[in-house]
Amino acid sequence: MLRLNDTTLAPPVLLAPLAGITDLPFRNLVSSFGAGLVVSEMIASQEMVQAKPGVREKAELGFDRANTAVQLAGRDPYWISEAARLVQDNGAQIIDINMGCPAKKVTSASGAGACGSALLKDLDLALSLIEAVVAAVEVPVTLKTRLGWDDALLNAAQLAQRAEAAGIQMITIHGRTRCQFYKGAANWTAIRAVKDAVAIPVVANGDIVDSVAARTALEQSGADGVMIGRGAQGRPWLLAQIAADVFGTEPPNIPKGAAFIDLVRSHYEDMLAFYGSTLGVRVARKHLGWYMDYAHTGQALRRQILTSRAPEEVIALLPEALSADRMVAA
Repeated sequence: MLRLNDTTLAPPVLLAPLAGITDLPFRNLVSSFGAGLVVSEMIASQEMVQAKPGVREKAELGFDRANTAVQLAGRDPYWISEAARLVQDNGAQIIDINMGCPAKKVTSASGAGACGSALLKDLDLALSLIEAVVAAVEVPVTLKTRLGWDDALLNAAQLAQRAEAAGIQMITIHGRTRCQFYKGAANWTAIRAVKDAVAIPVVANGDIVDSVAARTALEQSGADGVMIGRGAQGRPWLLAQIAADVFGTEPPNIPKGAAFIDLVRSHYEDMLAFYGSTLGVRVARKHLGWYMDYAHTGQALRRQILTSRAPEEVIALLPEALSADRMVAA
């Protein structure tokens, strides 16, 4: 388990924030199987405070859930602290600061204001953001970042030390630099330098797609837990499965056959209810695609489902598309 003052995260298997993916319906589904923490999509702080269209909807956190964190991004201490106060006042249990997003629109000065992993190039500014958030709220504040900006600037351990001194209670490290984006392989061994630099919990992230990878990441990094991102797409039970295999928790009941069809149908209906039918049909397609990857759905049927604009047609096709005789091993 991971301890953040009076907050305990167990099992130490966490869901990563993924833009356009870890919305409330998906987080609820992953949580239903079991996860130590689920993290919201990254929220731009100033837009959150100013209530720009679509931003607060993304922050529908399920505030009553103790294992949910909201992730904030920003470059201005005022706006990020105001956003932190806002989500805390609405019931957020944990606040995570994003200093790891590699997207050009986030890191570019012409985009969101050179935040995310761009802050690895300015640790003094990064520290000012951390100090502002920690001072603004009473709930635990955590940090997610990368190994560094590029191979010439591997400063995650230095940032971690300063963050710990400023009051950060847990740090998650994606085992790549910003300039790697998602290319190559995550360097879990390099995370050990961060673990050795701080006393707070360290979580390893990047390329952890099954229990074998989780064990290897923990061994190589010395980390206290793992964070799962893309590996959970189409397999919302994966976190619970890894927790059972690696940490000895109760194994999840992985749905098969009719139970799997029911899970996908329920997730689809939850997305329609959350976003509304018109938007929900479009948002759901990526998830349906991952479920069909898992089920090895044929191309013609897959295309029909992913191009349909009629929810009733999609629902009617799911039993055939997710037929048990095509299922692959979990």
